[in-house]
Amino acid sequence: MNNDIYPCVWMNGTGEEAAKLYSEVFKNTKVVKNTPMVKMLELDGQKLMLLDAGSPFKPNASLSFLVANKDEKETERLYKLLEKEGEVLMPLDKYHFSEKYAWVEDKFGVNWQLYTGEKGNTDQYFTPSLMFVNKNNGKAKEAIAFYTSVFPNSSVEGIMEQPEASDEPKGNVAHAQFQLNDFTMAIMENSAAHDFDFNEGVSITVMTNDQKETDYYWKLLTENGGEESKCSWLKDKYGVSWQIVPKRLVELMNQENQEKAQKVMQAMMQMNKIIIEDIEKANNS
Repeated sequence: MNNDIYPCVWMNGTGEEAAKLYSEVFKNTKVVKNTPMVKMLELDGQKLMLLDAGSPFKPNASLSFLVANKDEKETERLYKLLEKEGEVLMPLDKYHFSEKYAWVEDKFGVNWQLYTGEKGNTDQYFTPSLMFVNKNNGKAKEAIAFYTSVFPNSSVEGIMEQPEASDEPKGNVAHAQFQLNDFTMAIMENSAAHDFDFNEGVSITVMTNDQKETDYYWKLLTENGGEESKCSWLKDKYGVSWQIVPKRLVELMNQENQEKAQKVMQAMMQMNKIIIEDIEKANNS
């Protein structure tokens, strides 16, 4: 399992409550880091970060988490717990692709697809799933080719197109699964009009080993219509949010010397792409 890539969910003062709920709902889940701003969870060993950073962004259905298992009763259990005070987007039922499936938005706005069946060639507990709608509809296959060209050790596990009887355009992707540097993601698309698009509510964090690797991902993910943002954040040409974070930055921000850690934080806040040399200078000033 590649824990150098993991999703980050934007929370508005509810990180503590969400961490508690998820720890109770998902088996073998624990909180491995708990600060006022960051809650890092491990769901069966897989990282999920909750970022308590205020109200600017909210998660939506454009990026959901697919939890697959072979036990219908486990799907039912998860459904009952996650739909409380939330919203059911697809009710728990039998569908042509699963004996028992549901799509729910929990009370924090996080979207979960609960699927009974095989989870494919992955050891992850959950799979981040991109939903290409509105201007992105019809670009899912293009996006798969793009992402797998950017990340090393990538592959496409399979692409399932919409069935002939579907109202969707011919060739539209019903579901596809692919791996980015051994991290499994999924993608689907829908031609109906939707009131949401990708935003910073859920981003994908990529931990990098050095400046060369940081520069590499930053350049490829921002070019051809991507967009830089502050503090390691960017959007790619489809609007998907990424955080490109050097491991050295995290080390310095978590050091015991709080005065130095604060200097590192202040330096980071002035940057778009993280420059490790400048972070080191701030730490040593």
